[in-house]
Amino acid sequence: MTYFVTGATGFVGRHLVSALLKRKGPVHVLVRKDSRKKLDAIGAKMGWDMKRIVPVEGDMAAAKCGVAAAQLRALNGKVKHFFHLAAVYDLTAKADVQRVANVEGTQHALDLAAAIGAGTFHHTSSIAAAGLYPGVWREDMFDEAEGLDDPYLRTKHDSEGLVRREKRLKWRIYRPGMVVGHSQTGEMDKIDGPYYFFSFIKKLREMLPQWMPMLGIEGGRINIVPVDFVADAMDHIAHKPKLDGHTFHLTDPEPMRVGEVLNAFARAGHAPEMTMRIDARMFAFVPGGVRAAVGNLPPVRRFIGMLLRDFRIPKEVLKFITYPTRFDNREAERALKGSGITVPRLDTYSWRLWDYWERHLDPDLFVDRSLKGKVRNKVVVITGGSSGIGLSTAQRVAEAGAVTVIVARGETELFKARDEMKAKGGKVFAYTADLADMADCDRLIATVLKDHGHVDILINNAGRSIRRSIELSYDRFHDFERTMQLNYFGSLRLIMGFLPTMTHRRKGHIINISSIGVLANSPRFSAYVASKAALDAFSRCAQGELSGKGIAFTTINMPLVKTPMIAPTKMYDSVPTLTTEEAADLCVKAIIERPSRIATRLGIFASVINALAPKAYEVVMNTAFELFPDSAAAKGDKKALKGETEPSGEQIAFAALMRGVHW
Repeated sequence: MTYFVTGATGFVGRHLVSALLKRKGPVHVLVRKDSRKKLDAIGAKMGWDMKRIVPVEGDMAAAKCGVAAAQLRALNGKVKHFFHLAAVYDLTAKADVQRVANVEGTQHALDLAAAIGAGTFHHTSSIAAAGLYPGVWREDMFDEAEGLDDPYLRTKHDSEGLVRREKRLKWRIYRPGMVVGHSQTGEMDKIDGPYYFFSFIKKLREMLPQWMPMLGIEGGRINIVPVDFVADAMDHIAHKPKLDGHTFHLTDPEPMRVGEVLNAFARAGHAPEMTMRIDARMFAFVPGGVRAAVGNLPPVRRFIGMLLRDFRIPKEVLKFITYPTRFDNREAERALKGSGITVPRLDTYSWRLWDYWERHLDPDLFVDRSLKGKVRNKVVVITGGSSGIGLSTAQRVAEAGAVTVIVARGETELFKARDEMKAKGGKVFAYTADLADMADCDRLIATVLKDHGHVDILINNAGRSIRRSIELSYDRFHDFERTMQLNYFGSLRLIMGFLPTMTHRRKGHIINISSIGVLANSPRFSAYVASKAALDAFSRCAQGELSGKGIAFTTINMPLVKTPMIAPTKMYDSVPTLTTEEAADLCVKAIIERPSRIATRLGIFASVINALAPKAYEVVMNTAFELFPDSAAAKGDKKALKGETEPSGEQIAFAALMRGVHW
C-alpha cells in the first residue's frame, strides 16, 4: 500500500501519518524545499520510521502542487490513497490567504492526484462547510449551507465543492468537528476554538476563588473532537471498501453547549464556574438592524475591542457562541462500528488539554516579563526614592538598565542612595525637591525634561500618612491640607507636567502608589485615604481620555508596608506588613504588565463587601476602630509614647486576619 499526504506537518496530518505508518507501505509527503528540517524534527518527535517517509518537494500554491515532471512519472499508478489535509485552519486569517490555501490548494491537489493516477482522493473538509445552517446537517447535505459570508466558512465550503464535482478520481470526504488536542497527551499545536477562552478563564482564576458562582452564557452546541479520534477515524474509514463518494462527519454525537464547554475547562483550570447561564439566543428578539447599529457605535466598538484584546479572544469567534448547527453522523458511525474508535467525553480529558496549554501555549509564557525588557534605557522617575518603597523600586529598575531618576527632599540620604546605585553600574540621577511646593514641582519638571528630554515612566511614590481619629482632628485642619497638598496636588502637578511630552510621543506610563485603605475605608486614616482616593479618581478619569494616545495609568492599592512612615505607630511592629522589597515587586509587576489596578484579594474583597452590604461592613470597620485606639503620637502624649503598651492578642489576631489593612 502506498500513500500520499499533503499537510503531513500539520497537526491532524502528523497524527494521520503516524496511523498510516502502522500499516505496510511507504508514505509520500508533500513538503516545501525549505521545510525539510521541520519534517525531520516532527518525524523525530512523533517517532516515525523515516525510512518509510518519502519527501516529495512541492508547493500547494503551484499547479499540480509544484511537483516536478520526473517525480510525477515516478509516482504514476503507485499511490493507492491520496490524503489532502493541507489548508488554513484559522478563523482570523485573511480572506485572500484562505482562498489560495483552501480553494486553489485543493484544486492543485486534485490535479496532482489525477496526474499520478491516484486510487482514492481523501479530502479533509470541516463542519465549517455547513456554514451557519440552522438545524440538523446530514452527511449527504452540501448545497443547503447558509451563512457563508465568513471567509473561513466560505473557503471550506468551496473547496469541498471542488472535490464533489471531481470526475477524474474516486473520493471520500471527512468533516471533522472543532479539533482540539490529543485526548491522552493534551498536545496541541496552536490556540484555536475553545482555547481562545483559556486566557479569560485563567484571569477569573487569578481574581476569584474557585467556589464563587458566576453568571455566564449558555449558547449553542459546539462540536469538539480530539485530534487522535480524527486521525484514527480517517485511517479506519479510508481502508474500508465500497465507501467512495460518501461524506463522513467525524463529530461528537452528543455535543455540549458553549456554557458547558467553558465550565469543563473552568473545572480543569480550577477557576470559578458559570453556575447560572443565560441562553444567548434570548437576545434574538432585538432586531438585527438595532444590534448592528449599537455594535457599530464607536464607544461600543472600542469597549468590546479592548475587552477582546485583553482576553485575547478574536472577534471572529463570537459568531459561534450561538452556533445553530447540529450534525448527524450516522454514516461515520456505521463505518466505525466494531473498530472501538469513539469520541471520548470532553470532561474525561479536558484537564489534559488545559495542562498542555498552560505549560506550552499560554500566551503569557511568551511575553517578555523581564524588567530589563521594559525599562532598559527608559527614563524612570521615582519620587520618594531615597528610602522605603521608592528606594527598593529604584534599585530594581537601575539594575535592569533604566535611566533612573530619584527624587526626595533630604539631600544626604538621596545622594547616598544615588551613589550606591551608581557604584553598582546603574545610570542614576538624583534631584532634590519638596513636592508639597508647587513651584518646586515645576522646577523639578523643567530640570528633568531639560536633562533627559522626556519621561517614560513616572512613579508617584512620595507621600505622607496621618493616623488620627476625626475626634482628635477637630483643631488640626492643617493635617488634611498638608496631606492633600503632597499626596494629591504634588503628584498631580508632576503628572500634568510630564504628560505633554508623553502624549506628544504617544507613549508613557504613570504609576500611582495608592493604599489598600482606599478600598477598605480604614478608620483613623480619613486624611490619608481621602488624598489617595482623589488621585485614584483622577487617574480613572485621565485613563478614559488618554488611553487612546498610548498613555497608561496604574494604581497600586498598596497594603501596609514596613517603612519609616509607619514607625510612629508602635503597634505596627507586631502586625503583618510587607517588606519594602515585596512592595517593590508590586511596582515591578505594574511596570511589566501595565494593568489599570494592582490590589490584594483582601482589598478587592473589602471593596465588594462594602458595595454589597455597606451597613454590615460599617459594623466591621467600627469594631476595628474601637479595637485599635489612637496612638500616643496621634494624641500628642510624649510621655505615653515612651511607655506605649504592647498590642493585645485580640489586636494581633484581627490584624493578621485582615493582613495589610491599616488600623
